[in-house]
Amino acid sequence: MSFFLLFTLIFFIFSGVFGAAKVNEIQSISVMRGDSVTLHTDLTEVQRDDLILWTFGSKDVPIAEIHEQVIYMYDSKGRFRLEEKTGSLTIRNIRTEDSGLYELTVINSGRTSYKRFNVTVSDALEINVAYLPVPVISRDSSQCSSSSSSSNCSLLCSVVNVSHVTLSWYKGNSLLSSTSVSDLSISLSLPLEVEYQDKNSYSCVINNPISNQTQHLDISKLCHTCSDSVTCCGSTEAVIRLVISALVGVATVTAVIYDIRS
Repeated sequence: MSFFLLFTLIFFIFSGVFGAAKVNEIQSISVMRGDSVTLHTDLTEVQRDDLILWTFGSKDVPIAEIHEQVIYMYDSKGRFRLEEKTGSLTIRNIRTEDSGLYELTVINSGRTSYKRFNVTVSDALEINVAYLPVPVISRDSSQCSSSSSSSNCSLLCSVVNVSHVTLSWYKGNSLLSSTSVSDLSISLSLPLEVEYQDKNSYSCVINNPISNQTQHLDISKLCHTCSDSVTCCGSTEAVIRLVISALVGVATVTAVIYDIRS
């Protein structure tokens, strides 16, 4: 144990006896495994006579210290970093074993203050892996206006409310394209264009490292020529066209009747 750490611990013991009592408030922080988290001291700037010590666990294992504005690191993992200006502690590439109680002790002009952080590290694979939604394959209605002059059928594979997954299109066993999301995503979509008469086998797959769901493409069901407006542009657009046609017809009849009466 270094001289500075020994001196600091002894000084903290006496400060704890004669100085301020430890606070009971603990700030809870949740973080994903592999991410970084910073435990803030709320200090604007560390003063030269400040003594700052970060410890971990119930045994108060020392992590880092600032003494006379010099940083001393006692962690052998190499993933901890101490901010020189504020004394805040950053844990990089955090792991599940880093979960636990972190305590900050600051001594300034004989006054002692404490902050405690209860850090919980969750494995991303534990979240939303029990259930993965089956991807939905649909006709891309945004391509309707151009599809009439194209020999290709535009499709979308979509999933909602997912995180830490990859969405992919496959042609047989060959990967065509993929997209990934780390944080929670309201909607994740991946486009694909195929020919109307394509006889190949296509599938859309959502997966994470321990689970997957597959939706196979039925080209004959989704991809029709634009002579059939319902299947080409989607039922919603077809209904809108029918309603507009009906309104135009009603307006025409009304105009004729008005002219006859006049």
